[in-house]
Amino acid sequence: MPKGGRKGGHKGRARQYTSPEEIDAQLQAEKQKAREEEEQEEGGDGAIGDPKKEKKSLDSDESDEDDDDYQQKRKGVEGLIDIENPNRVVQAAKKVTQLDLDGPKELSRREREEIEKQKAKERYMKMHLAGKTEQAKADLARLAIIRKQREEAAKKKEEERKAKDDASVAGKRLQSLALNK
Repeated sequence: MPKGGRKGGHKGRARQYTSPEEIDAQLQAEKQKAREEEEQEEGGDGAIGDPKKEKKSLDSDESDEDDDDYQQKRKGVEGLIDIENPNRVVQAAKKVTQLDLDGPKELSRREREEIEKQKAKERYMKMHLAGKTEQAKADLARLAIIRKQREEAAKKKEEERKAKDDASVAGKRLQSLALNK
């Protein structure tokens, strides 16, 4: 057994070799297929005029396509397989003349939420200052109670002071009466 108690890998399996006859048959099939494609291309073009001129015009069209292919360089197997992915968004470069700088810009979700939050806060503050919110009503009620308590305390103090003054005046009278005797 090999190291680590593992079984042997794939390297010891029986190998399959392609016979030379099969290789020749594949090459001939590929050549035959290429000939048929060339005949179809030439047969489709056989209309009016020189085939060389038509081929040159086709080449000029192909050069335009080559420029497009050059701009979108394909990586890996993309050049061999044409796949149309409906979810893929191709990023097209915009020209400066196509940009719309004066138009209204779309805000992101976070920016919109932030603006809505600020507006709601401003509305609440206006209503609060007008005394229309629950918190403002509770604050005003608390302030009214405090005012009443302060007024009562001020009245009580005033009465105590008057009583004290009256008592001191009465005490002075008694003293002066006592002194006069």
